Parts: sequence; C-alpha cells; structure tokens
Amino acid sequence: MRKAIFITGGGSGIGRAVAQRFAREGWFVGLADISESGMAETGALLPADQWSAHRLDVRDRAGWDAALADFSAAAGGRVDVVFNNAGIPIGGQIIDLAPEEIERTLDINLKGAIFGAQAAFPHLKRTAPGSVLLSTASAAGIYGTPGASVYSATKFGVRALTESLDGEWAADGIAVRDLMPGFIDTPLLDHAPNRSSNEDIRARVKGAGLEITPVSAVADAAWAAVHGEKLHTLVGKTAKRMGFAARFLPGSVRKQVRAMARPLGG
Repeated sequence: MRKAIFITGGGSGIGRAVAQRFAREGWFVGLADISESGMAETGALLPADQWSAHRLDVRDRAGWDAALADFSAAAGGRVDVVFNNAGIPIGGQIIDLAPEEIERTLDINLKGAIFGAQAAFPHLKRTAPGSVLLSTASAAGIYGTPGASVYSATKFGVRALTESLDGEWAADGIAVRDLMPGFIDTPLLDHAPNRSSNEDIRARVKGAGLEITPVSAVADAAWAAVHGEKLHTLVGKTAKRMGFAARFLPGSVRKQVRAMARPLGG
C-alpha cells in the first residue's frame, strides 16, 4: 500500500515543494490550507490520482480532526506523515507590534502546531513504527533574532514541541522531526514583516547580505528528515552557520546580534 503525507500550508511555498517531492516518490499527498485556489494550483502540479484537498485553519482544533479523518479515508485508511508546516512571518521591534498581529502569529505558528500534534497522534500510532510528525521550525529557533522576537518565540516553541514529543512518542514508534530553514525563496518573503512596514522581507534579507535558499532544498530536507534519524534538520547556509556558532561560539553570536544596527524585520 502506498504511503501518505498530510501537509498544512500545502497551497504554496514549502508545502507545495514538499508535496511535489513526495508525489514524485509515489506517495499520496493531502493538501491542507485556508486557500482553496492555492491547493488547486498545487494539485495541478501533481498526478491526478495522488492527492486530495482539505480546507483547514490550523487554529481550529475540531477542524484538524475532520481534515485528517477525511484525508485518511481518501488515502486508503493510512496516514504515515503529518507535516506541520503552516506558518506566517512577523517582524519588527516588539513594542511596535499590534496585539492582534502577535496573537495571530502565536495562534498559527505555535498553537496550530500543537493542535496538529494532538490530532495527528492516533493516525500516526496506527501506522507506527515508521510514521513521522514533521514540523517546520526555523533558523530563528536556533538563536533569538533582533527584530523577530515573536516569530523566534514561536519557532523556539516548535523546536521544544519536537524535542518533547520525541521523548513522549518514542514508545509508540512515532518519529518526531523538524526542519530549521534560513530564508527560503517562497512568496512569504514578498510580504511586509508587519502592518506598519512598507518594505518586504526579501528586500531586507538581500540588504543584509544573506542568501535565499531555493525551496527545493527544503523539500529534499523534508524527505531526508522523514527517512533519517536527525531530530533537527538545518537547511541553508544561514541556518547551518547559526547552528554551528550557537553551539560552539555562543559569546560571539551574542555580540553579533547585539551589534545589529538594523534588525531584520525592524
């Protein structure tokens, strides 16, 4: 029986690239998103008999149960991987952010991942051992980034969720993994970091001299994470440099971030 992966944020960006990567390997793909047009666009890139679409707001706990039940039925009764990928960016000095912006980011990036884990558990337990909960964290979850405090907090939370569930679910045979990408070439980079900014994130990244990693690299990393043993998979030069420095040169990293004259997202 062919394996099946359920992907939130499947209507664009990382979710779309991962859907294509797994479909090429013969997997059945479940696309979950609030954008029905986005899911249709992703689905048009996949073999007609290898995908299904499920409208889902990851903040809706009951919606998670309904979407996964529908996907399991479409996939022939099995769910091998749930990819907690849906997320939004937010940047700027914390004192300049509106409460509703903060709440929306926390709800989608962190609460959505927690609800996804809860809802995924019974499905993944049925296909264990070998089933996987995969989540999109970030290089911002390696060391807190000035100008991205709220976003960093959500991604540290996703990292903590991964580490905690890796222990909780080991006896059930469910693997738990996350991806920690740097700046990835997706439509999210073309958004302003917050409602008071008129410059998109892509311009800020380029202005800081940082590289933008192709989204295909994240898709390949997702495939490797599902089939490998790494708890955290760092994707892109920025993430790998930050991971090395945070581990071996923490004092240097602290000095560098404190000296940033214009934080990303600020």
